[in-house]
Amino acid sequence: MNAIQEEILELKARMGATILAHNYVDAAVQDIADFCGDSLELSRKAKDNSAETIIFCGVRFMGETAKLLSPGARVLMPAKDAGCLMADMCDPEKIRAYKAGHPDHLLVAYVNTTAETKALVDVCVTSGNAERIVTKLGSERPIMFLPDQNLGANLNNRLGMKMDLWPGCCPVHHRIAPDMIKAAREAHPRAPLMVHLECQPEIVALADAALSTAGMLKFVEKSDAREFIVGTECGMIYRLSCAFPDRKFYGIEPKLVCKNMKKITLENVLDCLKGRGFEIEMDPELMAAAVRPIERMLELS
Repeated sequence: MNAIQEEILELKARMGATILAHNYVDAAVQDIADFCGDSLELSRKAKDNSAETIIFCGVRFMGETAKLLSPGARVLMPAKDAGCLMADMCDPEKIRAYKAGHPDHLLVAYVNTTAETKALVDVCVTSGNAERIVTKLGSERPIMFLPDQNLGANLNNRLGMKMDLWPGCCPVHHRIAPDMIKAAREAHPRAPLMVHLECQPEIVALADAALSTAGMLKFVEKSDAREFIVGTECGMIYRLSCAFPDRKFYGIEPKLVCKNMKKITLENVLDCLKGRGFEIEMDPELMAAAVRPIERMLELS
């Protein structure tokens, strides 16, 4: 552990703060976190958290979700400009227009959305619980799934549904192409291929398993294989390597990097603890509306 990590841990303990980190942030940041996880796991940790201060190492919508679930906590983001390109693909005005034209539709939103978007939908889902929640919702009412058209299409394929799909995606996962899969398979012929559910359906069809990042950890735990190809953001390889040091993990080439997740550094985590972080603040009415679909998600999952 280096000097800056030691200083972070000392300040964190003195403040009584909790550090939550997404699986995609840099390895050095994962190492100083109290908990690393995917969106669903971090949502639950935020809800159950008793600390007065949460340092959220991830992108902005995740910090917003933590604040919605722990309204009494002070939620700080190390990097103010760590946004999410997928979340930005949902224009709230366009959602309002869609609702006006389709009053019979249920709106199901991937948790990778802003608080303003969440305030307009019926229920949120993560990649880890989306199949279960959509199944529980049934098919009595038509559904619009937003903003990830790939996750929505993969759900349609798995469940035999015809949800309407918003035109959005994660650019990092969307760029995985069949030739990249072919090359990875040829380089590591004995390794099962795991991909994220944000990948295009044609990529999911080529994989041995399509999962959330938490699902990838469970897949490895139950597998007899000693090496794996990991089709998601490169930060997940470190998380897997820490959890299973006796296994080998290979990424898709060229390396899959979320530039926004990589904006979280040890330096700005330390700044956060020294009072120079970005605090998540929202209007109380917005918070009241935005937390409802998240609480509904947690109830159903």
